[in-house]
Amino acid sequence: MSSDHSPPSPADALKGLKQPVPQEFDIHIDADGAWFHEGGLIRRPALVKLFSSVLCREADGSFWLVTPVERGTVTVADAPFMIISLAVTGTGADQQITFATNVEDRVTLSADHPLTMRQPPNGADGQAGMAAVPYIHVRDRLEAKVNRPVFYELADYATSNDEGVFGVWSSGSFFRLET
Repeated sequence: MSSDHSPPSPADALKGLKQPVPQEFDIHIDADGAWFHEGGLIRRPALVKLFSSVLCREADGSFWLVTPVERGTVTVADAPFMIISLAVTGTGADQQITFATNVEDRVTLSADHPLTMRQPPNGADGQAGMAAVPYIHVRDRLEAKVNRPVFYELADYATSNDEGVFGVWSSGSFFRLET
């Protein structure tokens, strides 16, 4: 769950320190949120979680792993994280929808953590011209793509607002599930 008193992001914590020389780490995150190093799947969830905690996205859209002693690029096919479950409390405009990612982040859908609908990048999941899918802002400039089973579950909570737009309520805000 998100908090108004969350710790500083890794990027904010490292401001003011001498930046190391950038490197290429040969780490890739595929369209399903799986992490690879030198072409091989990283199978240790704790290692993926550690890497995800130092993942940053620059304003130009590039992704980096940043530590006090190393800084290296990471390629990302779509979003770096995947939403794998949701929990709902309350009903109607008062409900709260909390999502869990594949790296154990928890985020409550709100104005600070909005849902946006858009098409995945061409080829991100092997298909061009796919329908729009939902993405949730997790932290800083990092997003998680909502996987299909969770999207179907989310649709069970959808309603139409006063303007006839199809979407869900969470934390007092309405989020459209259509483009």
